[in-house]
Amino acid sequence: MTVSGSLPQVLVLISSLNTVLTFNSGKKRICVLFCRKQYRDSRKFNIYVSWSFFFSVITKVPSEKILRAGKILRNTILSRAPHMIRDRKYHLKTYRQCCVGTELVDWMMQQSPCVHLRTQAVGMWQVLLEEGVLNHVDQEHHFQDKYLFYRFLDDEREDAPLPTEEEKKECDEELQDTMLLLSQIGPDAHMRMILRKPPGQRTVDDLEFIYEELLHIKALSHLSTTVKRELAGVLIFESHPKAGTVLFNQGEEGTSWYIILKGSVNVVIYGKGVVCTLHEGDDFGKLALVNDAPRAASIVLREDNCHFLRVDKEDFNRILRDVEANTVRLKEHDQDVLVLEKIPAGNRISNQGNPQPQYIVMSGTPEKILEHFLETMRLEATLNEATDSVLNDFIMMHCVFMPNSQLCPALMPSQGTEQEKMDYALNNKRRVIRLVLQWAALYGDLLESNFYGKYLVFTCGINGAMFFSLVLFKVYCIDQTYTTIRVPVSSSVKEVISAVADKLGSGEGLIIVKMSSGGGTAPLPEQEGPSTGTVGTFELMSSKDLAHQMTIYDWELFNCVHELELIYHTFGRHNFKKTTANLDLFLRRFNEIQFWVVTEICLCSQLSKRVQLLKKYIKIAAHCKEYKNLNSFFAIIMGLSNVAVSRLSLTWEKLPSKFKKIYAEFESLMDPSRNHRAYRLTVAKLDPPIIPFMPLLIKDMTFTHEGNKTFTDNLVNFEKMVCICI
Repeated sequence: MTVSGSLPQVLVLISSLNTVLTFNSGKKRICVLFCRKQYRDSRKFNIYVSWSFFFSVITKVPSEKILRAGKILRNTILSRAPHMIRDRKYHLKTYRQCCVGTELVDWMMQQSPCVHLRTQAVGMWQVLLEEGVLNHVDQEHHFQDKYLFYRFLDDEREDAPLPTEEEKKECDEELQDTMLLLSQIGPDAHMRMILRKPPGQRTVDDLEFIYEELLHIKALSHLSTTVKRELAGVLIFESHPKAGTVLFNQGEEGTSWYIILKGSVNVVIYGKGVVCTLHEGDDFGKLALVNDAPRAASIVLREDNCHFLRVDKEDFNRILRDVEANTVRLKEHDQDVLVLEKIPAGNRISNQGNPQPQYIVMSGTPEKILEHFLETMRLEATLNEATDSVLNDFIMMHCVFMPNSQLCPALMPSQGTEQEKMDYALNNKRRVIRLVLQWAALYGDLLESNFYGKYLVFTCGINGAMFFSLVLFKVYCIDQTYTTIRVPVSSSVKEVISAVADKLGSGEGLIIVKMSSGGGTAPLPEQEGPSTGTVGTFELMSSKDLAHQMTIYDWELFNCVHELELIYHTFGRHNFKKTTANLDLFLRRFNEIQFWVVTEICLCSQLSKRVQLLKKYIKIAAHCKEYKNLNSFFAIIMGLSNVAVSRLSLTWEKLPSKFKKIYAEFESLMDPSRNHRAYRLTVAKLDPPIIPFMPLLIKDMTFTHEGNKTFTDNLVNFEKMVCICI
């Protein structure tokens, strides 16, 4: 028996049947209605239940938000592209009032600039499909970007009404908000859709999508890249609708490892009750698999609608065996000193089809990691070619685990006999020079400022222009004006005065004084901030020119930030005793722009002028995005979303609908859900150079740092270093 159709059709079918057959499918209990009369004489029969239909559609009524979203999309399609919803024929069968999957994806991408990829649109339609607002005509498929027929819930009826003009207008006004809602929850639906596929049917794109999601799950942060990629192929999605459901009982055989995607569970032990509560990102059940022991506790759902990722015991053990089989350990005195992971030849993801196996450094002592890179260095490549990115990661991150005072002597050993030193020099000179050249290319202007760097450069005979680290300074004059100069961090007073004199065109009477305030001294009036806005002057300026000049200045600031400053900031600058002046200045710039927006709008007393200011800032933000200055773009949008500005309801009401839509689109890029997925998708489509949203970059590095140990078993966790560089 095949049970398919819309909810109303199924309810009609139910009323005509008189027998219920109950059976178990995996861990889901499914009730299928069976007509005794029709199959009275049949000994064999087939039962087909469309994609989770009985435990998805019947047991779950669509939410009001998704019902409304489906109605808005249907009415808008009927208004703008009515040809998309029509009767269609396939294999001599007519399907009434349905749409084609590829056409729905095309249409959605045309309606909103916040939809960047076809896979993103697929996820948005899947949201409607999961809640029964959109259905495959035969209930056989999830949503696919293919020539498959889908029908809106409202079109299931024979006499489905067409939208009135008033409804069309309402739907048109609500369309962008609907798109924003679906874009926020679409990735979750897309993830569930992929995880419902049998592992053997997942495509390379599916596996990559799952892997990217796994990068942000707390319980998996300590696992290697290879293990996460292996998990992407075997993870299974599991959900339970009701709180109080027992996932497994204490004493049962351990069959699966679980990771909480949504919701929370209680851990219950006999005689003790609830011992702890686990939340999103936590995992449980792994210990029973590792030890091959019974469950040590019972797991009870704490809330409704909990979602899990599940790894079954067979897959779990296979991954452990594969990882251990591909792990190479170098030991000295019975202690691990270098751990390598072998990537099998032709691995479709990790090795990109390379016919030769590769070895990736997982962990090790600093000296052994350095020795490994020297031994495996490609001498035939030129500096202009793409060098080994992992070697670059070592050079960039060595300050964390192998400072220059330790690295340089290791490259130029001073111990041993003269013959041993000579043999080392002959065998390794070219490799050391190659490494130092790459070091100089990455560190550039910072290498010569270090004693060991200068010694190494001199010893290896490297010639070339070296620059000191530069920083932008604001030098204030007595009349409260200031000029900006760029000088080395270590500049003397005389050098700063000389730079200011060159900038001002005159050096007469210039001296530098240290200004400080103490006690109860009152600030000067100029230091209290403006009391009136500059809207009059501001209106005369071109939005595009303003965005262009902001981008030029921001690029100058950003270009001064060295990658090492990000490392010092992430690991704690006190650990290195180094300055992060350029990074601090760039971060301060973000706050300056944000509060400039808030100040100008709040100081404007006239409603009409405030509306003009809103329009002006939205235009500037649009041009900043066009110039790929995402740092200033976000600063402006966050300024406009500041509570002091967002509460100006009359001002926002007067803003033309065109600008409201643009602002709504910009706000969608700020959506933090799914780890700022909207922003990341936007950045992925941009070609460099880009000025990134620096606070998010720092957040990513901090998450990687705090979620992974720097040392494991007294060995450098080199995988962490690679992740931070990525």
